[in-house]
Amino acid sequence: MASGTSSSASAVAVSPLTEEELTLTVKWSGKEYTVRVCGDDTVGELKRRICEATNVLPKRQKLLYPKVGSKLADDSLLLSQIPLKAAVKMTMIGTVEDDIIVDPVESPEIVDDFELGQDEVVDIKDKDVNKQKLRRRIEQYKIELRNPCREGKKLLVLDIDYTLFDHRSPAENPLELMRPYLHEFLSAVYAEYDIMIWSATSMKWVELKMGQLGVLNNPNYKITALLDHLAMITVQSDTRGVFDCKPLGLIWANFPEV
Repeated sequence: MASGTSSSASAVAVSPLTEEELTLTVKWSGKEYTVRVCGDDTVGELKRRICEATNVLPKRQKLLYPKVGSKLADDSLLLSQIPLKAAVKMTMIGTVEDDIIVDPVESPEIVDDFELGQDEVVDIKDKDVNKQKLRRRIEQYKIELRNPCREGKKLLVLDIDYTLFDHRSPAENPLELMRPYLHEFLSAVYAEYDIMIWSATSMKWVELKMGQLGVLNNPNYKITALLDHLAMITVQSDTRGVFDCKPLGLIWANFPEV
């Protein structure tokens, strides 16, 4: 996905490979990276790919490009709607995650599946553009197992914010943020389920949060895998607009036995 060479500028140049695919040459912090996206991807998807290569979180990125105004600030806008040219460079300004690790990450707006009508959920799932995004994510995102899947066990996928702990609480001690009886709950479900944890934040924050809560080294249960925001895709809903979602098809494609 990325290759590094020296440079003194911070910019992004765009060139089409095919009718659908774009190759972005990203210059940032003295290096160049090659990032592939498609015309039906959104600005948000572009930022996620840049984050994958540079570790600059999407919310920390500012993209500047001549004569497009504030379009690159709209994460829901399709890249095909922006007049990008190979000869024109786009500047990316941002701070790497290592430099902001002390700054709490604000979680994105939560869209509950139950807030969407069943017909709308099916419509989103069956759209060709979303199927293509899922296929690309399956090809690009690699799930690293912390512990192997156990034969005969079902799989439970859990979010972190509002599920395992209350990230908006004024409490400063991580143990005070933890959901009551969290370890008892995970120990009980582990008897029948393998457990994966999927957060809309970065992997460093997932590992940090779970480490502070004692989830990663508990003797009574094991976590099969952790997934972060790079595994998500952007979809559009008639009622909720554009939002990021966690496609379980990504897990099923990698682990059809679960």
